[in-house]
Amino acid sequence: MSEIDARLAAGRRFLKANWGDIDGVTSDQDKGVPVPAMEKPCPPGAAVVDLVPADRLTVGTLSVREAIAGRRSRRAFAPGNLTLEELSYLLWATQGVANLTPKRSLRTSPSGGARHPFETSLAVFRVAGVEPGLWRYQPVEHRLCRLGRPLEGMAAELDAALFEQLFGCAVAFLWTAVPYRTEWRYHAVSHKVILLDAGHLCQNLYLAAESIGCGTCGLGAYDQQALDRFLGVDGVEEMAVYAAPVGRRR
Repeated sequence: MSEIDARLAAGRRFLKANWGDIDGVTSDQDKGVPVPAMEKPCPPGAAVVDLVPADRLTVGTLSVREAIAGRRSRRAFAPGNLTLEELSYLLWATQGVANLTPKRSLRTSPSGGARHPFETSLAVFRVAGVEPGLWRYQPVEHRLCRLGRPLEGMAAELDAALFEQLFGCAVAFLWTAVPYRTEWRYHAVSHKVILLDAGHLCQNLYLAAESIGCGTCGLGAYDQQALDRFLGVDGVEEMAVYAAPVGRRR
């Protein structure tokens, strides 16, 4: 088998169910290891922005049927701002917490074992009420916290990491995975589950964006090292897995 054939075979194996691989394996959950944190903490002294609570949202009233029918990958955006309420809605639609216990959270997007391994970072360019810069969503508190990344050069560095696919967006959703949150329960079979969960999350963003006259485009093509570096993650315990620019539809 040639080198390229071996790579294809490895990729195809990854697509298959592999639950037999953990027969006889004792997960950290089974060992009684404490449950991993559901979210990363806000950096000390960081600015925070409280978002509009889910029960006060007035946007996003388009029917599910209409949102599905209108859904497209949008690669060109109008120059207008998003409102704080619209951003609050998009974040709630993708990672909003519906029920919380000390060991798990149920959210608006499904996740295997309710593990929700993702962190949502936002490169904000044009959102009313949110200063441009890099922010992270904290779903438990439903708020944003500012990350200490200089604004100067941010758009150019991110656009290069995304292979020039920012498309003049108002805000870019940048998702990282913290694999151990899922590995704690599912050990070596976690990683396909994590990527399936990423698809659920981004589809929610597509439909929510359509419902408010915006659009997005899920990006699986990016420079891994450059995007990890931009986000300040190590690429081992946390790494970029997906990105999606969002803006008003033309």
